[in-house]
This record gives sequence, C-alpha cells and structure tokens, in this order.
Amino acid sequence: MSHDALSRSLTARGVQQAKWPAIWLVLLMACVWGFPYADGLLRIIEPDSSQVVYQRASLATLLVQHMLVVSAAAVITVVGGVLAAIVVTREWGRNFLPLVSQVASLGQTFPPVAVLALAVPALGFGTLPIIVALVLYGTLPIVRNTLGGLQDVDKEVKSASVAMGMTSWQTLRQVELPLAAPVILAGIRTSITINISTAAIGATVGASNLGDPIIAGIVNGNMAYIVQGALTIALLALTVDSLFERLQERLRSRLYTA
Repeated sequence: MSHDALSRSLTARGVQQAKWPAIWLVLLMACVWGFPYADGLLRIIEPDSSQVVYQRASLATLLVQHMLVVSAAAVITVVGGVLAAIVVTREWGRNFLPLVSQVASLGQTFPPVAVLALAVPALGFGTLPIIVALVLYGTLPIVRNTLGGLQDVDKEVKSASVAMGMTSWQTLRQVELPLAAPVILAGIRTSITINISTAAIGATVGASNLGDPIIAGIVNGNMAYIVQGALTIALLALTVDSLFERLQERLRSRLYTA
C-alpha cells in the first residue's frame, strides 16, 4: 500500500470511529437524565417494588463523583507508572527494573475488595480507600506498556538521535516517548477503563459514586436499582474507551504520515 493510500485509509477509519464516542456519550446522558422519568419502563424489571427509580442521589451527581474518583487515581497511576518505567529503562536505573515490575504486579494480586478492607482501618471510610485500591489495581497496565513501548524503540533511531547531538533528555522527549506513545496510551486506556468499573465497589465503604444504586439494589433485592447503576457505568466505560481508541488512532496516523 502506498503512503498516500495508507494515509487515506487511516483518515477514513478515523472519521468512522469518531462517531462512536459521540454515540456512547449521547446514550450515557440519555440514561443519566432519563432514568428519573422512566418509572414505567423500570417497573417492567421490578413490578412488585414500591420504588424503582433510585432517588437517594441524582445519577448526574453520582456520575461526576465517580469520574472524579477515577480521574484522581488515573493522575497518580499515569504519573507514577510512566515515570517509574522511564527510570528503569535508563542505564542508571536498570537495576531497579525487577523491583518496579514486581511492585506493579503486586497491586493486581490483591483483589480491590481486600485492599479496601486493609485500607479502611488506616484511612477511614469514604473516597480515599477506593482511590488507593484503584491506584494499586491500575498501575500494572501502565508500567507494562510504558516499558514495552520504550524498549521497542529501534536502537538505531536512538543512536541516530545521539549522533545528531541530542542529549539523553532530548532523545527521550523527542524520539522515544513520541514513538512509544500509542503503546503507552493503550496501557492508560486499559487502566482507566478497568478502574471505571472497579470504582463501583467504593460504595461499600461510603464512597459516593455510581456504585450506590448497585449496592442499594443488592441490599434491597431491587433489580431496577442495579440496572440504573450498572448501565450508567457500562456506558461511561464505553465512552471513555472509545475516546482513547480515537486518540490512539490519531497518534498512529501521525506516526505513519510523519
């Protein structure tokens, strides 16, 4: 395939995929704003319950709180995971590679529920324990993909940058990170998408988020509550995942057309 044909193919594919984030976002907003008025529809799921619309807090408020918790954990995991991977891929930091890999893997050996159980006595109930659990659970994909992306950069390309007079910092910033960006972004995408779903368990320790309707539904045996929380979380995850997919395509397109 010629360079121009490849560029046109990537552009056409990008235009087609650009529609999906908007579609998922519209569906998400329809659920958030529509469920309070869907009493009749929800009664099909739970006809014998006295109340089927979750009313302890608005889904819009819970959605914002859910996104804030996931975003806070994402900032910590992205900054910490990417920096740790960069350090251990430098000559002076290679001795720490096994340690960083083991620590990152350790986070996913503990179920988030177990992390919450250990964190609550020290941190108390609320949002902080779930942020800790999400950071531990979401670090591995970022560290693994950043390591893979940086290690896969062609050594000849790095040697050429050094021959051009670039410093090690310039080589990292202008050569290695741009080339590894799609792979790094894939790790960030996986981490955040998983944590959007995992964050729901924070409702068990007093964190107010989209897990509230799910927990309330389980406790009260109300499937309509569970559907409202679960469907909103699923659509949020699909929206965010499709946005990251679109961003990955744009990065790949730039690399191919550069």
